[in-house]
Amino acid sequence: MSLTVYNNLTRRKEEFVPIEHGKVRLYVCGVTVYDDIHMGHARSMVVFDTLARYLRHIGYEVTHVTNFTDVDDKIINRANEEGVDPLALSARYIERYFEDADRLGVRRADLYPKASESMDAIIGMIGEIVANGSAYPTEDGSVYFEVRKVKEYGRLSNRRLDEMESSGRVALDEQKRDPMDFAVWKGAKPGECSWDSPWGKGRPGWHIECSAMIRRHLGDKIDIHGGGSDLVFPHHENEIIQTEAVTHDALANYWMHNGMLQVKDEKMSKSMKNFFRVRDVLERFDGCTIRFYFLNTGYGGPLTYGEEMLAEARSALRRLRNNYAELSDYSRNGPDIDDDRCDVLEESRHRFFGAMDDDLNTGAAIEEMFRLAHSTNKMMAERSLSKGAAGKIIRLIDEFNTVLGILPEEEDMRDDGTTDAVMGVLIELRKELRARKQYDLADMIRNRLGEAGITLEDTADGMKWKKI
Repeated sequence: MSLTVYNNLTRRKEEFVPIEHGKVRLYVCGVTVYDDIHMGHARSMVVFDTLARYLRHIGYEVTHVTNFTDVDDKIINRANEEGVDPLALSARYIERYFEDADRLGVRRADLYPKASESMDAIIGMIGEIVANGSAYPTEDGSVYFEVRKVKEYGRLSNRRLDEMESSGRVALDEQKRDPMDFAVWKGAKPGECSWDSPWGKGRPGWHIECSAMIRRHLGDKIDIHGGGSDLVFPHHENEIIQTEAVTHDALANYWMHNGMLQVKDEKMSKSMKNFFRVRDVLERFDGCTIRFYFLNTGYGGPLTYGEEMLAEARSALRRLRNNYAELSDYSRNGPDIDDDRCDVLEESRHRFFGAMDDDLNTGAAIEEMFRLAHSTNKMMAERSLSKGAAGKIIRLIDEFNTVLGILPEEEDMRDDGTTDAVMGVLIELRKELRARKQYDLADMIRNRLGEAGITLEDTADGMKWKKI
């Protein structure tokens, strides 16, 4: 199979064909850094991290760019409330963004351009748009894009101009020639941070920064543009027409959007005050559990947030972790029989990567990991699996995890025997306590282990332990 992705521009699945053979230019809209990231942001970060991981795994050279909006009304308002410089405020939250991203296992993009550091590119692009007649300056030093000069405005969101006007979402401004026009440059107001431009001091509109950053770092046309589905209109619609006004070509060949994280049927957002900060959630659930929760379903649809869902994800993920730990032990202590299980390995690999090729179907890929765990648990119980085959299966799971990142790093998962030795001592101690009829102390060991997520089980080979 070859990779197919759902293209929101054409509203169908399409085979992925890069502009340049073997290379992918990927741009994903980042966050406005005036607060800590919430779980809605985290879903987008994990989805597109997984896309970049997979593209690299199947052999593409990926240039992944994610921006930071560090110049914005919300940043200015928050900075004024705290009495700090707006760029100092945004720098603080960028640092905290990376702290949270690292704990989620989100690998670094190749570039993280900031609006404040891209002013020459932004101003230069606005100048080209004005020069070709697609935008006009106003008396207050602002510049507006003239939307009605675009024939196909609304093709990404499948909307028409008259529907947009009647929706009540059009901002009224006496400086505009038309209510649908939007600012690419905002004239400076007293007390705001600003930059010099041919139209006077000011700062960029939200949409133009992404168009300018893409052009500077990735070129006039990219392979994939990603982001949350809430950005389709107006942000991505406006990106498209700004770029096309200059390049006269499509901005991106594929538009991919993750669905919104919802709380009681409403999208999670700071403006609705129904958001959950990632660092708060990480106090109760580890990063791998959060990744599993996001990836155990299709990326394009909405996902309901709730701690009960995360608790279920943690419980399910423990089964995969237990299987990996047992395979690791079995690869050292299992029977040395003539069995390489190549058929099992190839079938599992085919199903896993077939799912990933089908529009990044991570839910089906994870289902295959559970199928493999079920079959290997059965073979280990029957002692029909050789320790050599167990080692090969571990390497296959490592390969799957390179793409999904839902299990701890290999060195954190594999037991060098120390934990097993400590548990052996505790099991022998408990056995001795029971022999001496000191049941309260024996029960205390079992209960404390249970609190730590470890259960003791009687088997034909004696008492065994496992994580729950």
